Amino acid sequence: MHAERAADPGPVGLGLKTQHVAQLLDGGAAVDFFEVHAENYMVDGGPFLRHLQRVRERWPLSMHGVGLSIGGEAPLDREHLARLAALQRRFEPRWFSEHLAWSSHGARWFNDLLPLPYDNATLQRVCEHIDQTQSALGRQMLLENPSTYVEFAASTMDEAGFLREVVRRTGCALLLDVNNAYVSAVNHGGDAWAFISALPAEAIGEIHLAGFAEDLDGAGERLLIDHHGAPVADAVWSLYARTLQWLGPVPTLIERDNHVPALAVLEAEAAQARRHMAEAGVAAVV
Repeated sequence: MHAERAADPGPVGLGLKTQHVAQLLDGGAAVDFFEVHAENYMVDGGPFLRHLQRVRERWPLSMHGVGLSIGGEAPLDREHLARLAALQRRFEPRWFSEHLAWSSHGARWFNDLLPLPYDNATLQRVCEHIDQTQSALGRQMLLENPSTYVEFAASTMDEAGFLREVVRRTGCALLLDVNNAYVSAVNHGGDAWAFISALPAEAIGEIHLAGFAEDLDGAGERLLIDHHGAPVADAVWSLYARTLQWLGPVPTLIERDNHVPALAVLEAEAAQARRHMAEAGVAAVV
């Protein structure tokens, strides 16, 4: 059994895109919040910060980190963490999230979110990094499940079990990316709903939805790529609807980072998420 949530539809947001800012500030948008990638705003001044300040005056923000390398073997970059803390003090986002992934090794940084083996050594390292992050920021963070394309023979626990233990040890919350759950399940021959329903429901504080690209792997099997460059797929909408029937309404973000369409197109996807929330009503126990 899980904690019940309010029956009213939760907030639905969009990623803030520079090509939409002027339209937003001139006429608004039919959404409840905007998400930004923190690293895009770690600058001393300029138009990005000015525009974000004006957006923040009208909408709440969700801040999404992509550069902490929570799962990396090296210690967290203290300078990066300090800049992140300063940015959060300035804009006071409603949520802050990062990924269960790594993106650096030594002095090298990779423009990707790379997977981890789910074992005790990784668990201890991830928990230490989350504790350090939450202490530096003075707030709870949300940890996002990644999309993955390989699995590790060294893993001694499954992903849901790993996340449950991270939540138990650190008190962090979870950002459930339903698209990532679906992509990973297809790529590894798993069950996306089995993964989602094994998570601690009371810890899920936000949901992400996005589109994927489809390809074939070296064996000719179906391979999904989490590229955020297409509308949310029907299969992901169905999984989202089932998730809401289990959880009740949860703040939800529509992600689109490539092939970004007109604002009205994204508003229509946001409206679809809001309809699913309204239909879910009071959280049901399954």
